[in-house]
Amino acid sequence: MPLENEFVTRLKGKFGDAIREAWIDRKQSILVVDLKELQTLAHYFRDEEKYDFLTDLTAVDWPKREKRFDVVWNLYSFARNERLRLKVHAADGESVPSVIGVWPVANWMEREAYDMFGIRFEGHPDLRRILLPDEWQGFPLRKDYDILKQDQDWVRENLGIESGQ
Repeated sequence: MPLENEFVTRLKGKFGDAIREAWIDRKQSILVVDLKELQTLAHYFRDEEKYDFLTDLTAVDWPKREKRFDVVWNLYSFARNERLRLKVHAADGESVPSVIGVWPVANWMEREAYDMFGIRFEGHPDLRRILLPDEWQGFPLRKDYDILKQDQDWVRENLGIESGQ
């Protein structure tokens, strides 16, 4: 259901079109925001709205959409005892600003999103794989990824055996 309350009205008044969409789902506010304004909004949500804890960062692949990825930050405010979900849409190859300077815990979360989806985080101090070997080809959580072929190739090349797949 679309979210039009004092919070969203205040945000739209302050940030205008940077707030693209707002709705509520299971008592959680969800905002789609402009990729270019992410840093500004992240600082605002931490400093002014007291969303001081980044609980999770993930992504969703929509391969038929022009802006293929939803990058999602789940925030929590201890002071308000509330959750907030922020999303941006990013095209394949389009960098997303790193939020490590706002929430340092984003470091490994951004690396995981890079490792699994290939999403680059501009300004990340050490963007490299975190779960898969450095030489791994491709990004396993993309919908068009062929895990069986990749696994067979990697096992053959790195372990010198045929995969059991």
